[in-house]
Amino acid sequence: MNIASFILYCFIVTFTPGPTNIVILSTVHKKGTKKALEYTYGATIAFGFLLSVSAVLNSILVAFIPKILILMQIIGSIYMLFLAYQVYKTNKDKPKSMEKQTGTFLSGFLMQFLNTKVLLFTLTVIPTFIMPYHVSLSKIILSVITITVIGFLAFITWVLFGALFKSFLQQHEKMVNVLMALFLVYSTFMIWM
Repeated sequence: MNIASFILYCFIVTFTPGPTNIVILSTVHKKGTKKALEYTYGATIAFGFLLSVSAVLNSILVAFIPKILILMQIIGSIYMLFLAYQVYKTNKDKPKSMEKQTGTFLSGFLMQFLNTKVLLFTLTVIPTFIMPYHVSLSKIILSVITITVIGFLAFITWVLFGALFKSFLQQHEKMVNVLMALFLVYSTFMIWM
């Protein structure tokens, strides 16, 4: 397993702007850090839950249909390339509906179930990076915990450095998007090496 590629992929997906991160940033600016943290805790719990469900479902699928792992790796790779394209073409226009979130634990929790980026990531990261090399329950649990912690660190980063991070992204948005997209493409190719 290429650990560097795995960690890089997790960091890029969780730290780059997405619905959850944008809502966190908006909540910090409109309702303060305390509300943003409350939202973050809900988002983190849901993220870990979705990763756990994905790990169980993928383990069951691999046990019954061993060849499904290759298919999931292909799907994961295609998703990563699609995500690289999306990151590359991201513009400054953010959906206004995301700004209306209430900043509660429940809204943070529920947002993860509606967040396509999170759903696709949680369904593909375990079979793409972990299961081809590790199938033991302890390694899968450790992976879920590791990915959840990375997600939490991303959310906290958006809370603590919200204004600074937003300013940096706005000033250097194209450069950051190109770099993140290239890192995602690199991670995709490293899966097959």
